Amino acid sequence: MESIAAEAEVFIRDYIGSFTSALDSLDMETVTKIVDTLWQAYQSDRQIFFFGNGGSAASASHIVTDLTKGALGHRGDAPARPVRAFSLTDNVALITAWANDVGFDSVFIGQLRPYLREGDVLVGISASGNSENAVRAIRYGREVGATTIALTGFDGGKLAKLADLSIVIGSNHYGIIEDLHMQIGHVICYLFRQLIEEKLASEPIAG
Repeated sequence: MESIAAEAEVFIRDYIGSFTSALDSLDMETVTKIVDTLWQAYQSDRQIFFFGNGGSAASASHIVTDLTKGALGHRGDAPARPVRAFSLTDNVALITAWANDVGFDSVFIGQLRPYLREGDVLVGISASGNSENAVRAIRYGREVGATTIALTGFDGGKLAKLADLSIVIGSNHYGIIEDLHMQIGHVICYLFRQLIEEKLASEPIAG
């Protein structure tokens, strides 16, 4: 049986090297602004919507899971107000209804119209930044008066130019772009957990 160990080692080193290079070039100032924007939305009890296609759809669902449960501790039971975050990638019936009857370009904007309000936050995740359903959703968010955020890669595409705040991962590799989108997601969620824990610890105990 042929071993691929030597080839695998080279591939792994190259991949990790490319990942590290992209991580080192991350725009930390904009990441900080994004985290602060989301925290202010939480403090104001605003809604936060995440969406994306393919791997980015999975990232949207993952981040929302961490924000709505994980931010309140491992068991999700910290005595604090939960984060009002929603993933537009999880309602299969509604997604397929919009895709089948209107078109796939409408699967996100169709879900946003009943719920998105001025002051809410919309986070679009797209490696290319050119997914039409994501572009339409961000454009609608701006029309409504929501704060719009884009997590992209490559050259940022249309999404990076439309959004109020944009992170463009410095890579042309889908895997590395998606890896770093999730890194940012985990930074957001674990900082939320820390801030909520600190807030609870500083509040006087009644009695």
